[in-house]
Amino acid sequence: MLEAAGLTVHPALYQFIVDELLPRLDMDEHAFWNRVASIIEELTPLNRQLLAFRDETQERIDAWHDANPGQPDPDAYRSFLTDIGYLVPPGEPFQIGTRNVDPEIAEVAGPQLVVPVSNARFAINAANARWGSLYDALYGSDVIDEADGKERGTAYNEVRGQEVIAEAMAFLDRTLPLHGASHSDVERYQLTPDSSGLMIRLKDGGETALENDDQFVGSIATGTSRRYLFVNHGLHIEVQTDAEHAVGCKAPGNVADVILEAAITTIQDCEDSVAAVDAHDKVGVYRNWLGLMTHELTAEFRKAGTRRVRALADDRDYIARDGSRISLPGRSLMLVRNVGHLMTTDAILDSNGDEVFEGILDAIVTTGCALVNHDQQRRGANSRSGSIYIVKPKMHGPDEAALTNTLFARVEDLYGIARYTIKVGVMDEERRTTVNLPECIRAVKHRVAFINTGFLDRTGDEIHTSMRAGPVLPKEMIKAQPWINAYEDWNVDIGIRCGLPGRAQIGKGMWPKPDEMKQMMDTKQAHPEAGANCAWVPSPTAATLHAMHYHAVDVRKVQQDLASRPLASLDDILTPPLGDPALLDEKTIRDELDNNAQGILGYVVRWIDHGVGCSKVPDISDVGLMEDRATLRISSQHIANWLLHGVTSEEQVMATMKRMAVVVDDQNTGVPNYLRMSDDYEGSVAFKAACDLIFKGCEQPNGYTEPLLHAHRRELKALS
Repeated sequence: MLEAAGLTVHPALYQFIVDELLPRLDMDEHAFWNRVASIIEELTPLNRQLLAFRDETQERIDAWHDANPGQPDPDAYRSFLTDIGYLVPPGEPFQIGTRNVDPEIAEVAGPQLVVPVSNARFAINAANARWGSLYDALYGSDVIDEADGKERGTAYNEVRGQEVIAEAMAFLDRTLPLHGASHSDVERYQLTPDSSGLMIRLKDGGETALENDDQFVGSIATGTSRRYLFVNHGLHIEVQTDAEHAVGCKAPGNVADVILEAAITTIQDCEDSVAAVDAHDKVGVYRNWLGLMTHELTAEFRKAGTRRVRALADDRDYIARDGSRISLPGRSLMLVRNVGHLMTTDAILDSNGDEVFEGILDAIVTTGCALVNHDQQRRGANSRSGSIYIVKPKMHGPDEAALTNTLFARVEDLYGIARYTIKVGVMDEERRTTVNLPECIRAVKHRVAFINTGFLDRTGDEIHTSMRAGPVLPKEMIKAQPWINAYEDWNVDIGIRCGLPGRAQIGKGMWPKPDEMKQMMDTKQAHPEAGANCAWVPSPTAATLHAMHYHAVDVRKVQQDLASRPLASLDDILTPPLGDPALLDEKTIRDELDNNAQGILGYVVRWIDHGVGCSKVPDISDVGLMEDRATLRISSQHIANWLLHGVTSEEQVMATMKRMAVVVDDQNTGVPNYLRMSDDYEGSVAFKAACDLIFKGCEQPNGYTEPLLHAHRRELKALS
């Protein structure tokens, strides 16, 4: 460990800061460490104080539920929560004042990818998912069925390909309609003689045009192909034509592909989808984020026996209708999600020898990395408005939002950048933030650029907060309770009332089934229809397909229409999802335990043994689901609740865990370096971690899984 300004710094972090980051910022290392030490000294006591208030508040809520078991009386409950400072009296109406927000956040509605920044290949793929092939997304997913000769396979299936082309033409008809014709009737797209417009020749010899001529933006020729650029609801569509292309020569208008502007924003995640438990892990995360900001990050891999290198995409150039040049970003606008206020890290010890809060370190380092990008204009800045976007998760109430505001201000001072350069994304995923959302937004009103609902963590917090009120319903039934719809509507209602439209994103949560794209297409349009101008997707393919929903829905108009509806019910939000255990038969209890236990073990064994923070994990029915710590929080808290209230027993839970460990081991047959849990339950660190999450679940701070996961992952790393 190395000393710097009274801090004790791990050599891996010190060398990264001094050798890789500060030289790019032309910043003196002594000044840097002195300012870092000052931030830590100032904000550590406040951070600890706010965490202590979390614990104190939960203890008082537990005691209240012990004295008032069952579904609480709304008036009495609201009065109690106000008395203990959980519910904060609302202030006067206000509008946010955030400035210099990029149009991808302020104006354009579209998909948002979330990806672990610790995985270089995934991080690059997500950034490049700004543009996606509709042909590829349709061909490679279950949106097109495999009946009647349309099977996917190793070789190109022309029957399936023709179905893809037909679906793409139908999308163009809906999105870029023609006068009296379909895109499937087109023989050729071409420019007018002066290149200022678009002419469309039909197979029957006639001509037509776009119903809305303003949708045509420009084009560019490359070899035998020409790329025509259109816009709808702020999102771009590129129609590629090439009569010599293997697909284009057989498609209407020689359309070789339809490229959609898809993941216009991406959250590069340092938090829930990442397993970073020590200084070496943190440096790996920071180095990848820096590489994204410098455009130097690459990823090597092998596909079909061939070595390939993945790098960030270039910007896309076109000639506008007036002859000027258009340059569109080739990459998503990238936000970075820091960790919350809870965890500490051994990467730095403070002057008392204590680990520093990880969220403070994240803000300092990820901002520094993002600042490097401001000097990287050669291939395009991440933010063309000069802003830095940090998503802050797991805040509980306005005081914690205010701490984030102060932290970001101190970091701005550290680097000598203008106030409110750092924008914040507020994750509305804890109940104390939900019920006080207006005041949380007020605390960051000059830097808020994003709010969203996170059903998964929000459900975990719902269970833990009301842990002692009574047994909760089975998970699928929880989704149908009044609180969830009220919570989702409340977030949009408050966002609109606080002036986010046109300045910031109002977001919705993740689609968890990356292989179930047809189901996503059938259901996820509900997110833009609910007034969300972004919603999370798990893959570039999902981003391309979900983009179609934003062409179908004018989100700004939806938000305008919603502005006059009544505010969602706070009493509904405060109604815990409790059930009567007498109505649960043995099979229902067993099935619920099996589902929870299998999900916990399937995720934890990868987290502990392989350091994988987010992956597609087979569920009990072998359906691949995206799992991260939020899903783990629900499942572990759910069983802990049922244990507390006698719905199940320790013996039944342990028997279930051992039985499901065998299932998970079998599902991972063939995974390299996999350590079977069922061969040695006592010696498996992963199995022990999964059990601790359940049997120690009630005592975990707010039901979070990070403390136990980190401890057990460190234990395993120490053994290797």
